[in-house]
Amino acid sequence: MSDADRLPIPTTPQPRVEPRAGDADREAVAERLRIAAGEGRIDLGELEERLDRAYAARTYGELDVLVADLGGRPDAGAESGDVLVLKPKLGNIRQSGRWTVPSRIVAECRMMHIEIDFTEAVCPHREVTVEAACGAGHIRLLVPAGWGVRVDGSSTNTGHIVNKASAAAEPGAPTVTVVGHPRSGLIKIKQRRR
Repeated sequence: MSDADRLPIPTTPQPRVEPRAGDADREAVAERLRIAAGEGRIDLGELEERLDRAYAARTYGELDVLVADLGGRPDAGAESGDVLVLKPKLGNIRQSGRWTVPSRIVAECRMMHIEIDFTEAVCPHREVTVEAACGAGHIRLLVPAGWGVRVDGSSTNTGHIVNKASAAAEPGAPTVTVVGHPRSGLIKIKQRRR
């Protein structure tokens, strides 16, 4: 029997496999949704719903549908400009001592804790934005006396945000704007006394 005489073996079509999304992909989409809410593209109720779906997503397709009406999908790990990203994986993060404060800080944790201590930091900016999101973990901010702190109106679950700092900054001192999105954890802001 020659090769030409053999009947082809029927094959079953392989099911389409959807690429799996990772933690960085889910976090990037969550960040995109928070920005969209801050810009007024989606309301707070829709933000909560989409964030829940983003954190539960298993595939890129499930993530893509959440931002399809918001424009193009950003790169998962892309950060640009004057940004500090604090995302603990295996242990807590403490940003303290003498360090230079960027104009934007992204702090996100699930179970771990993040502490951002500004008391010895050098801040060349008058306005600093801290985008803070936590699952069951905690995020703590400690600001020096004289600095102002305000919780942005686009923050969600504000019952889990405790702000014990002054809203108004002294002349020439920075103001920190916190865009908070705690789930079951806590975001706590304290001000060091003189």
